Amino acid sequence: MQITGQNAYDSGTYTNMFHKLGYSEQEINTRLELTWNELFYGDEQTRIYYPMGEDKGYLLDTGNHDVRSEGMSYGMMMAVQMNKKEEFDRLWNYAYTFMQHTEGRYKDYFAWHCKPDGTRISQGPAPDGEEFFAMALLFASNRWGDGDTPYNYQEQARKILRACIHQGENGEGDPMWDPETRLIKFVPESPFSDPSYHLPHFYELFAIYADGGDQVFWQEAAAASRAYLHTACHPVTGLSPEYANYDGSPAPIQPHGDYRHFYSDAYRVAANVALDWEWFRKDQWQVEQSNRIQSFFSDIDVSDYRRYTIEGEAFDEPSLHPIGLLATNAMASLAADGPHTESFVHQFWNTPMRQGERRYYDNCLYFFSLLALSGRYRIY
Repeated sequence: MQITGQNAYDSGTYTNMFHKLGYSEQEINTRLELTWNELFYGDEQTRIYYPMGEDKGYLLDTGNHDVRSEGMSYGMMMAVQMNKKEEFDRLWNYAYTFMQHTEGRYKDYFAWHCKPDGTRISQGPAPDGEEFFAMALLFASNRWGDGDTPYNYQEQARKILRACIHQGENGEGDPMWDPETRLIKFVPESPFSDPSYHLPHFYELFAIYADGGDQVFWQEAAAASRAYLHTACHPVTGLSPEYANYDGSPAPIQPHGDYRHFYSDAYRVAANVALDWEWFRKDQWQVEQSNRIQSFFSDIDVSDYRRYTIEGEAFDEPSLHPIGLLATNAMASLAADGPHTESFVHQFWNTPMRQGERRYYDNCLYFFSLLALSGRYRIY
């Protein structure tokens, strides 16, 4: 198969799936603004953003009642995409002040979760936060320009990327990318990865904006991650495990649980693959993979979403985040060309955000899918 169409990076044109399927620009813009306002300023059953004092704010993981580097960096990406500088700066100032290490083995990394008041619960980092922090900061620099510390966005991003590659070269600590394979780790100390952490579309841009000596590394990381996902995603079902070895096979059972199966973390893979196709269109496999994941879920109602083996066998355990899974299945339509693309987009459009205790993760994935399917998840 030949790769067709021009990618968004070169053309500056983004696919608006909702408009293609008959929704008006006014409907789409109104939906985006309303959803942003509900997510950031809605009632207590919907909102996940909370301002703090005069210059900070945080996204709350409502299921675990903590603040995570994942959510903070997601919130910053949402804000820069929506051109919401005040919320962006508040989130970044919270993360910079309370979560980012200034010394030791984790210097320039972020504690992966805190109490809402900023007290760290764990010191260790989770690399998906760092890559989203860096990308959101670079977009902020390009969209709004740089200010005084900590709002010198580009240098803050470069500092994070520098640590991700070079930590431990001059003493204590570990890098977040495995130096040999160029693959992102689950945590800096781990000998395995998480397929949903792989964002080759981000690495393509890091290769432009990172320190000059690191740009080739990021080009190689983008290629390595694309190849890795071929091995981590099942060739028939398209399902991937939550944690996987560097060869793509499911990682062993961990002390904190069994992550060999398709469950919460793994939902993000479909979204990441689709956005990489939309932005750079370098790997035809991404079209086939997106068709596979949509085909697998095409006959399963959202209320029946489960935990699955990567071969597709369902456990008697419901999905913890079914709305999030629907959102990523719909976002796969940016790359898919099979028979299910339209139905998933319509189904997603007609599904409201989740409310209640477990809403945080679902609605982060929901908002990213809403941005992507409306052509508003863009490179700045």
